[in-house]
Amino acid sequence: MSDNGYFDSGIPEPPVPHGNSSDDAGTESNANEYGASYSGANARTPGGTGAPAASGSRYGTGSGPDNDNNDLQSTMQFSPLPPTGQFAGMHASDSTLSQFEDRSGAGAAKSHGHVGLIVTLVMLVVLIAAAVGGFFAAQSYFSDKAAPGVMFGSHSVAGQNAAQLTQTVTSAVSDSRVEVADNAEQDTKASLKDLGVTVNVKATVNNLLQAKSSAGALRINPFQRQQVKLVSSTDESAMSDYLTTTFVSEGARAKASTVSYDKTAKKFVVTVGKEGKAPKLDSVESAVAQIVDNPGTTTSAAITYASVSMPITEDTAQQAADTANQRITQSVKINNGGAKSFTIPSDVLATWITPTSNLDKGTLTLQYDQDAISAYLQSELPKQLNQDAVTQKDITNAQGTVLTVTTKGVNGIGIKDTDTTAQKVLSSLTNGSTDAIAAETSVEKFKTESHVADYSKANGDMWIEVDRAKQTVTVYKGSTKVKSFNVCTGKDSTQTDNGTFYINIKYQTQDMRGTDYVTPGVKWISYFNGGEGFHAAPWNTVGIATGDPVSHGSHGCVNMLTSDAQWIYQNAEVGTMVKVTGAQPTGPVR
Repeated sequence: MSDNGYFDSGIPEPPVPHGNSSDDAGTESNANEYGASYSGANARTPGGTGAPAASGSRYGTGSGPDNDNNDLQSTMQFSPLPPTGQFAGMHASDSTLSQFEDRSGAGAAKSHGHVGLIVTLVMLVVLIAAAVGGFFAAQSYFSDKAAPGVMFGSHSVAGQNAAQLTQTVTSAVSDSRVEVADNAEQDTKASLKDLGVTVNVKATVNNLLQAKSSAGALRINPFQRQQVKLVSSTDESAMSDYLTTTFVSEGARAKASTVSYDKTAKKFVVTVGKEGKAPKLDSVESAVAQIVDNPGTTTSAAITYASVSMPITEDTAQQAADTANQRITQSVKINNGGAKSFTIPSDVLATWITPTSNLDKGTLTLQYDQDAISAYLQSELPKQLNQDAVTQKDITNAQGTVLTVTTKGVNGIGIKDTDTTAQKVLSSLTNGSTDAIAAETSVEKFKTESHVADYSKANGDMWIEVDRAKQTVTVYKGSTKVKSFNVCTGKDSTQTDNGTFYINIKYQTQDMRGTDYVTPGVKWISYFNGGEGFHAAPWNTVGIATGDPVSHGSHGCVNMLTSDAQWIYQNAEVGTMVKVTGAQPTGPVR
């Protein structure tokens, strides 16, 4: 509020009266906060001239000398209060007062206008900053959720994550129904599954999550909507079978020839169809299409009938069955790029193949379930093809030459990216290929450990000497003799080979076979040269006792008493050196 009692609102105040009140000849009456009405001969006009205001003037109605009855209708103009303080006594002509009036009038309004503009601009900047922050927060929030404006049927799914969308889609599929009726007042309420409709929930959820992704920054605009429908396929044969079973008596039905997998016979077999009466599918297919667009609802369909021939012939079905059987009997083998491989069982392959009919075209085609293939390989391949790294163990001489490998190194292999392998399997089944499939793997190179053998020092590394001339086996540790046994080596036609060898594999019991013999249950076998090795020979005690390989010799092995062969088996490790020396005797040596 200003000094003269008016609010500083930017509206010009009433004019300030000029002159000194002591000069007024008239008397002041009816004073109020807006001004005063004057009476008397010398009542001043607002201009301060002393002349009465003319009737109808801008400021009010003047009164003459006789108008002193204070009649409100003849009241003088409202005059402003006189100035006070430092401006008292100033006239309108004073430059200082004029400047004051300019500042307190239009100038004040301009000042307040500038302040209002600044406040507006600040508020605008704050709102823009809040909007930008909200935009990026919304982008982040909806990065793994359905965007605003995404509709599934008649419902918004904005903000739902993959798990919630899966539940939404599953519930909608469960709630979807088609009320089917015919002109004979037969009716049924069928589910999508009844009508041969298969819904791909995973693909539907993915479409909901990806909806509006092409809109860029406008993806989170709730006013831009996108409708997402079910991802599904319809087996017309299954739909026809359901409707026929429901509405047509057994004897009047027309059926397509079908193909199915017989678990007992382990192959796909044909069920031959027949001519007859069948429901028309167009109205039901139209109703299903409506549900696909608007899931979770109930629609209706009125069916009629037609006399039809066998929709799919026996020959067509047999061709499809033959192709399916060829697919499950082909070798779908997957390897890990190393020593391991895995052949997918035929009964598993059969679960991935679905013969799908097209009644309008009279065809049967094979469909392959890629999701089932991926799930199976993700579970099974690591169990079948993963392998741990095995450290290779070498025996070397002092010069570093590898004398023998006691344990062969194996790379570590891990299965990865089974979806890529699943795509290869799908391609193999589709094309009928029998080529081996290499799985996607990661490889860890095996390590190598070496042992430097010393056979010359006392109590050094173990080695065994087979002396054919003496028909003995002597065990040494370096230069130290440990033990000696009587033996019988190979006969003249299959002599035990001379040379330096190493024990490479051992069996506690094994059935031994050759071109002209089979000896089951041979015990304590330690092979050192192909099929030649130490083993128990309780059937050849005479040959061992006499040292006579000519009359009682083996097929190349070193025959030993059971306890002696057991000692070799238990004490001579894989990698133990075996030296066969000496000439073949011509008869018994003992």
